[in-house]
Amino acid sequence: MYPIIAGTIALISSFFFSPEQPKQGEWISLFYGKTTKGWHTFGKTTAGEAWKIEDGTLHMDASDKSLKGGDLVSDASFENFHLKLEWKIAKNGNSGVIFWVQDNPAKYDNVWHTGPEMQVLDNDGHPDGKIKKHRAGNLYDLIEGKEGAVNKVGEWNLVDIVSNKGQLDFFLNGVNVVSTHYGDADWKALIANSKFKDKPDFGRLFSGHISLQDHGDHVWYRNITIKKL
Repeated sequence: MYPIIAGTIALISSFFFSPEQPKQGEWISLFYGKTTKGWHTFGKTTAGEAWKIEDGTLHMDASDKSLKGGDLVSDASFENFHLKLEWKIAKNGNSGVIFWVQDNPAKYDNVWHTGPEMQVLDNDGHPDGKIKKHRAGNLYDLIEGKEGAVNKVGEWNLVDIVSNKGQLDFFLNGVNVVSTHYGDADWKALIANSKFKDKPDFGRLFSGHISLQDHGDHVWYRNITIKKL
């Protein structure tokens, strides 16, 4: 291959496929539909085998229990950001989009020990659908979200998570389902009254990694992009 052509290909690959930190106001892709580059299973250096690339989607394939998945974590970390993605859940399924994750398995056993979660769920089929603050689009176990925004099981849902200088907003299919402040007395009270109250760093470190949860069920993600605010 000619040096000029090789250099051009390398430049294009770097531009489209690099999971580098974006510049402020610039959208970048965290998943471009071809590989799991830019992601790893928490506590590992690569993505678990159960996370498969299928037709431009990132599929947590729960059909073969001998394959390990684990919670997937972005290589890059983010502070003030706007995250966009789409998810689709299988019947009776459960997953979640977790953020501010501290990628430190020597100190924390799980991603949810530090990172809050936007719930991904089959509300009608999974038992968590009967629990307030555990339904799709909720700030899991902290804030009950606005109802009626989630699509039917097997359909894609569009998510926006905006974390910016003390303000946190969740959008599900264009509906602002959760809006709150973080870091203040009310935020600390939410944590104190949740299942995370005994996790000293949960929701208290406002910069970290993005995680896609392996809850042992089929779930699909696609079009994962992020912008630094």
